[in-house]
Amino acid sequence: MRFSSLADWLGWLEKSHPTEIELGLARIRQVAERLQLLNPLSNVITVAGTNGKGSCVTACASLLQAAGFSVGVYTSPHLLHYAERIQINGKPVGDEEICAAFEKIADAAGTISLTYFEYGTLAALEICKQHNVDYMVLEVGLGGRLDAINIIDADIAVITTIALDHQDWLGDTRELIGYEKAGILRPGKIFICADQDPPQSVIDVAANLKTQSYFIAQDFKYKVDGKHWQWTGKTIQGDAINLPALTAPHLPLPSMAAALQVLHLLNVHLPSSVIEKNLAALTLAGRFQKIVYKNREFILDVAHNPAATEYLAQRLKSEPCTGKTHALVAMMADKDCAASLANLTAIIDSWYAVDLTHIPRAASPEVLAKHLLTLGVSVQAQGEISSLLDTLLSTSIEGDRVVVFGSFYTVAAALLCLQANSHH
Repeated sequence: MRFSSLADWLGWLEKSHPTEIELGLARIRQVAERLQLLNPLSNVITVAGTNGKGSCVTACASLLQAAGFSVGVYTSPHLLHYAERIQINGKPVGDEEICAAFEKIADAAGTISLTYFEYGTLAALEICKQHNVDYMVLEVGLGGRLDAINIIDADIAVITTIALDHQDWLGDTRELIGYEKAGILRPGKIFICADQDPPQSVIDVAANLKTQSYFIAQDFKYKVDGKHWQWTGKTIQGDAINLPALTAPHLPLPSMAAALQVLHLLNVHLPSSVIEKNLAALTLAGRFQKIVYKNREFILDVAHNPAATEYLAQRLKSEPCTGKTHALVAMMADKDCAASLANLTAIIDSWYAVDLTHIPRAASPEVLAKHLLTLGVSVQAQGEISSLLDTLLSTSIEGDRVVVFGSFYTVAAALLCLQANSHH
C-alpha cells in the first residue's frame, strides 16, 4: 500500500494534481476503462442541479432501500468525514475499503494524473461494483457535461434546480448553466426536471436527445396544505398516479417530488404509508439541520448561493421564532456573497462573521462585514467560530435561534464545535 491511512491518501491526493478542478473526461475515462467501470451492471440514477441535489439523492436511495434493493450512493462534498461521500445501503464505507480502492486506481492510472474528485468518483464506482449494488445514485460535483460522474451513462437523469453558481466554470447565465447540467442526459433515456422554470437550453437538449422527459408542474407536481403535501405523477406506462395527503418532509419538496417520480418510473411500488414514513424521517446534515444546544435552537444550512439563501429565508419565515434570530456566517470568496446575504437581512437580528481564512477560498470576515454594511447591517463580532459561539451564548437568551450558513466549511466548523462542547 502506498499509504496506510485515509488521511495520508487524501493529503497526497490534494497535492498530486496541479489543479483542484480540471473538467474534461478523457483522463478519468481511460483509467475507468482499465478498471472496467464504464458499463456497470447496476441501474444508474445521476442527479445534477444547483441546489437540492443531496436531498434528492438521499430520498431516492432511501426509497429504493425501503423497497428491498441494495443501493450505493456517491455525494460531495463531505461535512466531517470523507467516507460520508460513499455509502452502501445508507452507511458510509470503511476507511480501509476506500484506501484499497485508491490503491487500485493509482495502479491503474500509472502516469495519468487524476484530481482529488476524480479519485473519489472512481473509488465510489469501484466500491459499488464490489458490493454489486442494484442501484447507484450519483451526485454530480460540478455542472454535468464535463463532471467526472458523466463517464457513466445514467438510466435516469435528474436535474433539481438551475441557478447561478460556479459561474467561472459553467457560464454566467441560467441558459449556459442549464446546458452544462443537461450534459448528463442520454438519448432515449428518462429525464426528470424539478426546476419550475427550466431554461430553454435544457428543454432543447432533452428534445434533441428524444429523452423520456418529465417536468415538474407539468408531468408531476405537488401541493402543500399545512403540515401535509400531496404528490401527483406518472407511471412508466404514462398513467396518472396520485398519492394521498402525506406528512410533509423536512427536505426540499421539489427534490422529494423528483425522487417520487424516479421511484414510479422504475416501477417500484411502495405503500403510501411506507413512502410517508420514509420521507418524513429523512434528514440530511447541513440541510436545515436542527440542533438544540444550551437551550438555543441551532439551524445549520449549507446554503451558499442566492437561490439557496432565498429558500432558507422562506423556511425561516415559515417557522417563526419567539426570540431573536442570530446568524453565524462564512462564505467562499468566489460566491455571490452580497446577493446571498441580502436574502436574509430582514430576518436576522444580529450577525457574526466567522473567520475561515485557513481555507484559501474563504472570504475574510472583513469582506463579509463590508457586504453586510452595504446592505445596511453591522456585524456584532467576528472571529473563530468557538469564540463567536461563546459570545453568542452570553448575549442571547433561551428561546433564541442561531442560523449557521454560507458554506459546507461553515457548517462543518459549527458541527465540530457543538459536538466537542456537548461532550463536556
